[in-house]
Amino acid sequence: MSVTDEVTGELTGEDLAGLARIRAEAEAGPGEQATRAQHARGKLTARERIALLLDPGSFQEVEQLRRHRASGFGLEHRRPYTDGVITGWGTVDGRTVFVYAHDFRIFGGSLGEAHAAKIHKIMDMALSAGAPLVSLNDGAGARIQEGVSALAGYGGIFRRNTRASGVIPQISVMLGPCAGGAAYSPALTDFVFMVRETAQMFITGPDVVSAVTGAQLTQNALGGADVHATTSGVAHFVYEDEETCLAEVRYLLSLLPSNNRQNPPVHPSDDPADRPTATLYDLVPQDGNQPYDMHKVIEELVDDGDWLEVHERWARNIVCGLARLDGRVVGIVANQPQTLAGVLDISASEKAGRFVTMCDAFNIPIVTLLDVPGFLPGADQEHGGIIRHGAKLLYAYCNATVPRVSIVLRKAYGGAYIVLDSQSIGADLTFAWPTNEIAVMGAEGAANVIFRRDIAAADDPEAKRAEMVKQYKSELMHPYYAAERGLVDDVIDPAETREILIRSLAMLRTKHADLPSRKHGNPPQ
Repeated sequence: MSVTDEVTGELTGEDLAGLARIRAEAEAGPGEQATRAQHARGKLTARERIALLLDPGSFQEVEQLRRHRASGFGLEHRRPYTDGVITGWGTVDGRTVFVYAHDFRIFGGSLGEAHAAKIHKIMDMALSAGAPLVSLNDGAGARIQEGVSALAGYGGIFRRNTRASGVIPQISVMLGPCAGGAAYSPALTDFVFMVRETAQMFITGPDVVSAVTGAQLTQNALGGADVHATTSGVAHFVYEDEETCLAEVRYLLSLLPSNNRQNPPVHPSDDPADRPTATLYDLVPQDGNQPYDMHKVIEELVDDGDWLEVHERWARNIVCGLARLDGRVVGIVANQPQTLAGVLDISASEKAGRFVTMCDAFNIPIVTLLDVPGFLPGADQEHGGIIRHGAKLLYAYCNATVPRVSIVLRKAYGGAYIVLDSQSIGADLTFAWPTNEIAVMGAEGAANVIFRRDIAAADDPEAKRAEMVKQYKSELMHPYYAAERGLVDDVIDPAETREILIRSLAMLRTKHADLPSRKHGNPPQ
């Protein structure tokens, strides 16, 4: 007789066998045919996805045996275990991570009352435990047969997404269709991953669009991964297959803290902190009009040249990403001279502003690399709200309390210079390379304004203009002018850039910033 039998007198081998059968039924789901159909679509099952995301053997499922209680439309005769969503926790690199995964094989992964309640519970657990939440999305939206109860379930998810925002990292992985209300939850999270060809997101599907507008669109043309990676800006990362996608989710988690009270994990590096970066002499042309690839500059500065770019294909005129300097995670914001000369526009301002806010929320220091000629001019930008959208980036920087270091590589003109973490909006340390130009505007434009009458009255206006341009550059545009007035902390040798960044961030590690008491700010929308 077992100890349990002796104490309770009730639990038998038959009871345990029954439990094993029920668990096996819940884990198997709807059977091999449904699994083969899922694989035929080029998709893994929910449990296969969880196994790839989490450390082997670490997953602990919650509410595996939960079933819906709905009736009507034949639902009372179809009550599968899990109700189409698998919830629980495990570890990634030994750190706790909570996860929920839609099981498309059951009701198409659609959300009903019980399904939503399971998600609500795991979200509450993640917030209470102070651990990241990863959602593996592959669902058909609200379960129509359950009516308004399904819609209310989405409301509970949205509220929890918002409550957890900036407290724990929230990552949405899009692995199949995601329509209607189901698309809003990912948009409320910190990062959205999508798999090309199999993942789609839209509020109204192709059939509704066709009925209302007459436009004929495929799911991918309306809301596929490429659309959201390049045009809408909804997707931060896109990968060709689920295996690669989930491996990159693991990598991203290694760069993030578990919650807003912790710092990101430190991974000691063999890359020397004082490694000279003399390669930058050749990477960045002195001619301010000549393009170059900012990615190569970043790779030269960070540990082992390794970093994770965020929103790689959207608003390419600005670059954002996570990297390590001396083993510690930093967020990098940098102009990209290869695209639109690195100007700020509506999309770039939104992209960088959201990234800065994320870094600030999760205690990630921010390094800003400037090479910016200004804001993009044009009626389309003004009418599209560049003032409002540009203010989002300004607000994000001004509101950030993490360590902030900025370096002007080649040029920084006008309002764009101020917005991109200048000393006047709170950068802790600002540096400049000796050949750069910091000014209200470019020399040609400034000379045309200041010396307009002199140029017009000259016997040779072009020669006079060239003379005035040279004078303006020599008097007002060199970095020493800014340094003399305390607007940059030092003018540095490009070869010292990595070492100075690391030393500066080490000093700022104990930075403390007091904010005024308030319920919350009212950022520009």
